[in-house]
Amino acid sequence: MGRIVGLIGTGLIGSLWLCSVAQAASNPIRRAIACPDRLEDLMPLLLRDLPSYANRVNQRAYLTPPAARRENDPDTPGYVLLAGQPDYQALPLNSNRLLNESSSGEPSLSEPPQIFFTTLERQYASGEAVKLQHYHWLFLTQTQSYSWQLVLMFSAIGDYPTQQQPTQHLTSAPQDASQGVIAQAIRLWLTDCRAGAVEGDL
Repeated sequence: MGRIVGLIGTGLIGSLWLCSVAQAASNPIRRAIACPDRLEDLMPLLLRDLPSYANRVNQRAYLTPPAARRENDPDTPGYVLLAGQPDYQALPLNSNRLLNESSSGEPSLSEPPQIFFTTLERQYASGEAVKLQHYHWLFLTQTQSYSWQLVLMFSAIGDYPTQQQPTQHLTSAPQDASQGVIAQAIRLWLTDCRAGAVEGDL
């Protein structure tokens, strides 16, 4: 009789534990949200998650066989440590390449907004870790379905740390980085955002 009571008690405790797990799963600490329509609401969430997305893209690239890598690829993947705050002050545009269509081919509603931000990255050269600050000039567009798409991105490398203005300490000229790691990470994040898989709280 005592064993039966004990088994019943254990079963009840197990059921209560499963219920509490289910309730916790249905009420996460940070709930997923609909992808923001406003750029000023979208970018802080994107930049919050960008390091983890970029590092996954980096790690995935290093799962390819060594023979398939480019000759100048380092043996150890770099890491994005953090992304800075966005700056929305636009520069004049001289190319119609940016204005007409999104990267998906869907017509855009207007001239694509420009966002400037930085990433702090740790890379490896000759077995030594080096911190570099990357400067990014991002163009996004909002399509007729109100989804955000990456149009184009330029990136440049600067010294870290520095007290100078960004334009005074860039160690490389801005290059088209629309197919680079950061751009790939942004596209993946925007896809997740459209699917409602992005958490809302900063």
